[in-house]
Amino acid sequence: MRVDEAELGVQLPSAPISPLRAVSRRMAMALGVLAAMFVLVAVDLDGYRDNADGRMTLLDALYYVTVSLSTTGYGDITPVSDAARLVNIVAVTPLRIAFLIILVGTTVEVLAKRSRDAFRIERWRSRLRDHTLVIGYGTKGRSAIRTLLENERPKESIVVVDSSGPLSGEAAADGFACVTGDATRSEVLRRAGVGEAAQIIIAVQRDDTAALITLTARSLNAAATIVAAVRESENDPLVRQSGADVVITSSEAAGRMLGVATQSPAVSALIEDFLVFGKGLDLYERGVEADEVGRAPADCADTVVAVVRDGGVRTFADAEVQRLRADDRLIVIHVPVG
Repeated sequence: MRVDEAELGVQLPSAPISPLRAVSRRMAMALGVLAAMFVLVAVDLDGYRDNADGRMTLLDALYYVTVSLSTTGYGDITPVSDAARLVNIVAVTPLRIAFLIILVGTTVEVLAKRSRDAFRIERWRSRLRDHTLVIGYGTKGRSAIRTLLENERPKESIVVVDSSGPLSGEAAADGFACVTGDATRSEVLRRAGVGEAAQIIIAVQRDDTAALITLTARSLNAAATIVAAVRESENDPLVRQSGADVVITSSEAAGRMLGVATQSPAVSALIEDFLVFGKGLDLYERGVEADEVGRAPADCADTVVAVVRDGGVRTFADAEVQRLRADDRLIVIHVPVG
C-alpha cells in the first residue's frame, strides 16, 4: 500500500507501547520459537546423529536448535531418519524463517506500522461524519473540548487541528484524532474532514489567523456552524464577514468578568457557575416538548431565559414568543439531578 506523505500529519489515538515492552515482547516470541523447535527435536533424538560421538542428548538437541535457527549450521549434527527430515521440512524451516523475521522485526514493524496507520486513517476518514472540528489545542481549544465532553460528546466525534507537533501529540495522547498542519490551508482542513463537519471551533492565538481560517473553512463547508474566538472586539465584524456564526471576544469577556467581580462577586460567581457544566446551575439549549407547544415559556418545567426562533434569540418577555412553536428552541436554566 502506498502511503501518501500528506497522511503523516494525521494522528489517530492509540495505546503507546514503551520500547522496553516492545523489545521484551520480541524476545518472548523468539524464545517461544526456540522452545517449539527444541520440543520437535527432543521428542525424536534417535532421528539425529552427532558426528562427534554418535549419540544425541538434550543438550545436543538444544545446541542443534540454536545453531539451526541462527542459520549458522555447522553440520556436526544432522537429521538422518525420514521422520526427522520431514519435521525439518514441514516445521523447522518455517520456524527458522519466523525466527529471522523476529530478528529483523524492527524494520518489518516500521513498514507494517506505516501500512497499518494508512489503513486506519482511510477507515477513519470514511466514517467521519457530523463531527466537531476544533482548530487550536491551546487553552481555549482544550476548554472548548472539555465542555463538549461534559455535555456527553464522545471523543470519537471530535477532531483537532494544530500547527504545533507537540500539541498535536498531546491531543492524540488525550484520545483525539488530530491533524498537524496550518489550518489556513485547504489541504489541511480537508484532511480533518472539514466538508463533513457539523461544527467548527476556531481557537487560535491570532485574530488575523482566525479570520483566514474562518474564510477557508466556510468556503469548504457552507452548512457547518462556525464558532470563532478573537482577542479584540474590533476584529469581531471581520471574522463574522469571513463566515463565522458566533464570535467570542475573549479579552473583552474577561474584562467584563473582572468588572462584574469587582462590583458584585456573587454575580460573578453565578456566571462562572453557568460556565461549568454539571455543577450547580446549567444554562443549555433544548427543543420544545410536545406538551409545551402553544404554551407560554413561563409554563415550562425549566426556567426559560430565551427562545430561539427563525434564527434569532428572543428573551422570554418578548410578546412574539409567548406561545411556543414546535420548531422553537429554548435556552433554559436547569439544576442537574444529584
